Amino acid sequence: MARHSATVCVVTPLGLLEIEAAESGVTRVRIGTRGKPREVGDGGALALAQRTASEIVSYLDGHVRQFTVPVSADGTAFQKAVWSELLKIPYGTRRTYGELAARLGRPRGARAVGAACGANPVPILVPCHRVVAAEGLLGGFGAGITVKRTLLDLESREIAGKS
Repeated sequence: MARHSATVCVVTPLGLLEIEAAESGVTRVRIGTRGKPREVGDGGALALAQRTASEIVSYLDGHVRQFTVPVSADGTAFQKAVWSELLKIPYGTRRTYGELAARLGRPRGARAVGAACGANPVPILVPCHRVVAAEGLLGGFGAGITVKRTLLDLESREIAGKS
């Protein structure tokens, strides 16, 4: 994994958002962290963290639907396969854990998909919030169900408003 060399923390409607980046890509996004807004680091990693913060804030304002920043997330081969599938979920839509498991050739692997979603180090950028339980229940989310609901509602409103 690329070790981060820059950190940017910004205030968002979700609370403080912390972005860690290396020159090769964003390594971690933390939602609702403690602390205060700050920027640490320099060079390409800091520029990338700043650009990521700007894109996420624009996403939360309803202006960005797709991110352009590179991600450098470390995980197992299965986790990376799940995260790759998450990137294919269109803005404003949802998939179930079971649907993703089936797409990965593991029709009984819904729990494993859920665990991989829970291990996602770059939420929002890799949209694990778009995955729900088969019954339509929200399931889990590292930053809490309230944040997951907020992100899903944001995307639903934006889709409805632009239809």
